Amino acid sequence: MATIQAAKKYATLPPTVRARASGVPSAPSLNLAARALSSGHGHGEAGSRSDRPAKFAGGVKLTSSGLLNKSYATVPATGLFQQRLIHTSVPARDAPQVPDFTPYMAPNENSNRALSYLMIGSMGVLTASAAQSTVSEFLRTMSASADVLALAKVEIELASIPEGKNVVIKWRGKPVFIRHRTQDEITEARSVDWKHFRDPQSDEDRVKKPEWLVMLGVCTHLGCVPIGEAGDYGGWFCPCHGSHYDISGRARKGPAPLNLEIPAYEFNEAEGKLVVG
Repeated sequence: MATIQAAKKYATLPPTVRARASGVPSAPSLNLAARALSSGHGHGEAGSRSDRPAKFAGGVKLTSSGLLNKSYATVPATGLFQQRLIHTSVPARDAPQVPDFTPYMAPNENSNRALSYLMIGSMGVLTASAAQSTVSEFLRTMSASADVLALAKVEIELASIPEGKNVVIKWRGKPVFIRHRTQDEITEARSVDWKHFRDPQSDEDRVKKPEWLVMLGVCTHLGCVPIGEAGDYGGWFCPCHGSHYDISGRARKGPAPLNLEIPAYEFNEAEGKLVVG
């Protein structure tokens, strides 16, 4: 029987890797998440130093489907790194850079002083004029209108009122009683004891001239208008609640608490007029 000697040949074959359908190599045994142990020189890094090359190991195994190449690698840690900063500060200067305005400056400091004074004075005058006009317009808006001023004062011809008669005029929306009293009425008004009245007031304090009595025709009880030449005292009578006033307009009877009010008035002797208001 012939002796058959099996010849064994050894060859160094390049590692082969299977490729997927997309063309990406298939390496199921390659663990990219593996980290090497700290060598003590990584300045606190959890993995190996990034300045050392990765270590590879592998082998070829004959299987029923062919040669199978297995490669193992220790991949350096890429998640941890040390940030490096660049120094970007500007070099300090001894003094700031100020533009040179020498070409724009006046040759003499006193050359533009007159113009500066003129401009300042002009602006001051314009500002004062504007302020005066503004204040005047504001005060004018607060003043009374023409119709109010027309009702502020009322003039009455004294010669048109005969002796012993009453005249009722309207002043600021209120009736005003003007009585041209006779001498007997003046004597009667001043002969009574006024100190015991409800609202004590002498006749001399209520008139400027004895023959002329000027009063507001508004009852001091509830604001009614009394009737002239009526009542128990020959003066005025309020029929609403029974208040009686004498010939001087003083409250003598009834619920009226005060005398009839005396408005502001004066006599214009030159024109013979009575000015109420």
